[in-house]
Amino acid sequence: MKRNKIRCAWVTDDEIYQKYHDFEWGRPVHDDNKLFEFLILEGMQAGLSWLTVLKKREAFRKAFDNFDMDKIIEYDDKKFEALMQNKDIIRNKLKIESVKQNAICFKKIQSTYGSFNSFIWGYVDGEQIVNSWKQLADIPATTELSDKISKDMKKLGFKFVGSTIIYAFMQAIGMVNDHTADCFLFHKE
Repeated sequence: MKRNKIRCAWVTDDEIYQKYHDFEWGRPVHDDNKLFEFLILEGMQAGLSWLTVLKKREAFRKAFDNFDMDKIIEYDDKKFEALMQNKDIIRNKLKIESVKQNAICFKKIQSTYGSFNSFIWGYVDGEQIVNSWKQLADIPATTELSDKISKDMKKLGFKFVGSTIIYAFMQAIGMVNDHTADCFLFHKE
């Protein structure tokens, strides 16, 4: 990665972070499987750094059958125990349990709305919110919209979907473009 690029202030010199920032963060995602992956990873990140999750991303994919919801819904106690013993992922009991619950809820949303994409992007009428923050400190941790989505998803049975997690999810999937004004990706999709 070129170091002379000016990136958002949260990006470190770590190449995995730079690649994530440059090629994923803030870019619209409409594929349900990717949306599910980001939802799970954002939940796993709660209380930890996003870099920690990114470094374990491939291990998460392997451990959770490439985020195949149909397989995850069938997880039994034996699989749960194997996940709890997997040193390559974040071994938090509630977070691991939430993956199956969220897969069940995600599938229900797909049945109701045709896709999770239709459900989640419906909150913004399919249009990315493009902000114009001058610096990292200006970016909110939550918004009224993330509060609403969080409440709605909790009512639907989702776990680890607090407003802060949902706002980070919105940024990750490009519902919100929060690249700061000094970033080379400012106002690019």
